Amino acid sequence: MIEFHDVQKYYGQFHALRDINLEIDKGETVVLIGPSGSGKSTLARTVNGLETIQSGQLIVNNRDLSDAKTNLNILRRDVGMVFQHFNLYANKSVLENIMLAPRIVSHVPEAENKKAAMDLLDMVGLADKAQNMPSQISGGQKQRVAIARSLAMKPKLLLFDEPTSALDPEMIDDVLQVIKQVTSASDMTSLIVTHEMGFAKEVANRVIFMDAGQIVEDDDTKSFFSQPETQRAQQFLSKIITH
Repeated sequence: MIEFHDVQKYYGQFHALRDINLEIDKGETVVLIGPSGSGKSTLARTVNGLETIQSGQLIVNNRDLSDAKTNLNILRRDVGMVFQHFNLYANKSVLENIMLAPRIVSHVPEAENKKAAMDLLDMVGLADKAQNMPSQISGGQKQRVAIARSLAMKPKLLLFDEPTSALDPEMIDDVLQVIKQVTSASDMTSLIVTHEMGFAKEVANRVIFMDAGQIVEDDDTKSFFSQPETQRAQQFLSKIITH
């Protein structure tokens, strides 16, 4: 589903992604962890073309993002993204936020679109908020709507960029439960940037640890958390677990 081959990414002189070589198979749930500024979000955002790469090759769902001719709009039909700050349309109801992309991009008939959107709201426990505006619901509810919206296009790949970092602590668990349900209930591929280690242990079948723009460690979840191979990963986990 995702292939990075010697990918480099710069912001001016700053080397944000260094020598990234990575393959993620269809159906995998992969968690990206590491200290702030390690390149996790940048890597996730390159996967749907929100960030460009300077060199190397990046192939997502058989489309080459390193080729300027690649149509990103076509790619994004199959790649959903859930952002840190929800990015809901403030002037549209919860239901309209979910129905918008299928209506405009896929021309789904209105009755079918509405039923599918209500089913998704039901799945994330917010069917009763369908007519509310985003300003009338909590942060945790906004993020659950954002997840429902990202599923409306039936993506093959779903990216989560620190989906709980902007939430009050008591709202985090509701959102994590929804993500867990989404990733376990389908054969969709998921790439999740998170600081929630307990959640990472539960949901991922693979952990990628990044530091200073590089992939330092890439292992199955159990091995990584029980016996990380590198000193840098051991140091990171010991600080996370002690605090």
